[in-house]
Amino acid sequence: MKKLFLVIGAPGSGKTTDAEIISKNNSDSMVHYSTGELLRAEVASGSELGKLIDSFTSKGNLVPLEIVVKTIVDAISNAPKNVVLIDGYPRSVEQMIELDRILQDKNDITLASVIEVEVSEKTACDRVLGRARGADDNVEVFNNRMRVFQEPLKEIQEFYGKKGILHKIDGERTIEEITNEMEAFIKGKI
Repeated sequence: MKKLFLVIGAPGSGKTTDAEIISKNNSDSMVHYSTGELLRAEVASGSELGKLIDSFTSKGNLVPLEIVVKTIVDAISNAPKNVVLIDGYPRSVEQMIELDRILQDKNDITLASVIEVEVSEKTACDRVLGRARGADDNVEVFNNRMRVFQEPLKEIQEFYGKKGILHKIDGERTIEEITNEMEAFIKGKI
């Protein structure tokens, strides 16, 4: 039985870094994926699904919902470990509902928890602009990314909260404090 942990948070919340550190610390039992990496890896594999994904991404179009979810579910099913951390998913109510629908038919995968790394908008902005890695790390782009994150957040929190699997972590602390708490929480669920 695969145990799935979704790690969500604002741009700059540290969710990817946190998940990477925890999976490295537990490489014997855990694996970490990000949605973008999974899609790129599928394209690189040359599979039929990869060719289909490439037909959208190469033109700068969004990959359809069903394909994104199928890619994620296939990656979980084929993961070399039984504990899978995926960061940055779901990004919309539609993604959440589609994943939930598919997981209901899967006897080999259980969604153990959705972990939200909470940071203030100011902290998120300071981190993103402080790391400014490229043209997309500017105030205007950050504000748009933050809006895209916040629009579905209340509904996502309510959905997973009602299922009793939403766990919030204070992301305003040091990376070590955050990853220690998150790692202990995950280990407590497996």
